[in-house]
Amino acid sequence: MQGDRDLLDSRMALVEGRYRLLVDAIKEYAIYMLDTTGRVISWNSGAERFKGYRAPEILGSHFSRFYTPEDRHVGLPARALQIAEREGRFENEGWRVRKDGTRFWAHVVLDPIRGPDGHLIAFAKITRDLTDKKRIEAELRLSETQFRVLVDGVIDYAIFMLGLNGDITTWNPGAERIKGYSREEVVGTSFSRFYTPEDIEAGIPRQALAVAYKTGRFETEGWRVRKNGTRFWASVVIDAIRDEMGSVVGFAKVTRDITEKREAQRALDQAREELFQAQKMEALGRLTGGIAHDFNNLLMAITGSLELLRRHLPDDEKTAQLIANALEGANRGAALTRQMLAFSRKQDLNLEPVDLNQLAREVKVMLERTIGPGISIEARIPSSLPRVRSDVNQLTSALLNLAVNARDAMPHGGRMRFGAKATEISDAPEGGPPLRPGSYVCLFVSDEGIGMDQETLEKSTTPFFTTKEIGKGTGLGLSMVHGFMEQSGGRLLLHSKPGRGTRAELWLPALAEEQPVVRKPEKGDTRLPGRQRHLKVLAVDDDPLVLLNTVLMLEGFGHHVEQTTSAPKALDMLASDPSFDLLVSDQSMPKMTGLELIEEVRRHRPGLPCVLATGYSQEAGLKLEGVTWLAKPFTEHDLNRAVAEATGK
Repeated sequence: MQGDRDLLDSRMALVEGRYRLLVDAIKEYAIYMLDTTGRVISWNSGAERFKGYRAPEILGSHFSRFYTPEDRHVGLPARALQIAEREGRFENEGWRVRKDGTRFWAHVVLDPIRGPDGHLIAFAKITRDLTDKKRIEAELRLSETQFRVLVDGVIDYAIFMLGLNGDITTWNPGAERIKGYSREEVVGTSFSRFYTPEDIEAGIPRQALAVAYKTGRFETEGWRVRKNGTRFWASVVIDAIRDEMGSVVGFAKVTRDITEKREAQRALDQAREELFQAQKMEALGRLTGGIAHDFNNLLMAITGSLELLRRHLPDDEKTAQLIANALEGANRGAALTRQMLAFSRKQDLNLEPVDLNQLAREVKVMLERTIGPGISIEARIPSSLPRVRSDVNQLTSALLNLAVNARDAMPHGGRMRFGAKATEISDAPEGGPPLRPGSYVCLFVSDEGIGMDQETLEKSTTPFFTTKEIGKGTGLGLSMVHGFMEQSGGRLLLHSKPGRGTRAELWLPALAEEQPVVRKPEKGDTRLPGRQRHLKVLAVDDDPLVLLNTVLMLEGFGHHVEQTTSAPKALDMLASDPSFDLLVSDQSMPKMTGLELIEEVRRHRPGLPCVLATGYSQEAGLKLEGVTWLAKPFTEHDLNRAVAEATGK
């Protein structure tokens, strides 16, 4: 019996000795104990080096002496003990005070220690100096029993020991909580079981021990595997444990689960990248919208002059053909500006419920007729699709644009897939469409062509970027589709890999039920309105070329026209002459916009009819009641109709 007891005592001493070696080997943490009132009952040399107090000076003293006067004044030490006892843990960072009065920034973890009956018997306190992040020599001078209680009381760090070959020799509750294994399951097995298969194959566990053996310490972050197979991102420190002779006898390993911290940092990085992309696209949109506005003014001067010239030239077939050809070129330029405005989201859309089944069938027929030989079209259109709210003409144009890109990506022929699907998005999965939860319809066009690498894919919606040969693309196709989808509340998504083709998807929110839409009046009839009474008109435009055409058109209708290139000058003219019947103004002008001009005029002439011409969208004109909007570039018919609408004649 005595022999068995001696053997048991020997084994306990061996285990407790290992605990002592474990805590002594942890060089970056001060680990000590407090009684239930917060008085220090154990002290180690690491804490002594850390804070400057020797054990005889500090044992029996209250741990609040390490806190700043400000923290003691607000009761932080007492609150720390209360939180640790109530919640099972207290963690904090803040200033602490050394014996010599200097301060250091510390990371503190305080855990309650409970006896077998569950009663609080002490607190385990771990402090790390983050001021210079130097290693803390932790030579704890506690009894063997206190070392066991101390280590077992730490639950936020996995603290355990390894033999020279990497086998686990001790295991604390923190390791059990983080990794999911009980002490019986892991003691005696290799610590490599916590690594991913990829790391094991690459020899990472063996390399970690080799570095710790050679240099005394190894620190890293990486994926580790729990018992249930899930992975967590871990911060790992491995310290070599040496005996009195300086020989390495094992390793102390401290692991902390920092998955949440890593995910928070990744989310922050992603948000920064998305903000950068949004700012870049917004800047490009502003630039493109400005170019489109200036281009509209040029087209206005060209088309207006050609129309006026056609009326005054003799009836000659060749001359008429030349003018018609020039007008057709100007119309193509107008189409280009519409693409630019679609990208910059300054285009006026006719949003209405769209029957996607009918649209998809019509687009399929158009593709079969126009896409050309060598391309087979495979349609995947469900029998019933929800309606979406969009501009049917722009949506059709976007699909045709994607189809043309797919065709061009297969110069030697191939298969094009075109179709649609309805889907519900509850929480966008990783790598899935970045859309809000809800019901959506996805229209897609895919090809088996050359595909795009990641760099090309990221640039694909940038205006004027194209991979096509010179003369075969403007670089505005995908940017137009992108702008149109953003303006419609949807999203363009592109998936592509070199040699594996491209899949372009248009995601639009589905309508829950039929929603009425106020439709714009159809122009249809291109004849000029009937004879109007002659008006006295003030025409305002900062571009003399556009102003000249506007004046000549109005005079051609029989109106008397005064003109100016300055909004402030227009105010003076209206103030000095109350006989004006109508104001026709450009929107985008320096110093004062057309809308601001009209608002100022309304203060003195509230009943004066106003026409606002703009190269952007209708939105600005609709902000003021009674303003007739006129889109640039406009024709004689457009201007005469706007005058009739504004004056009610």
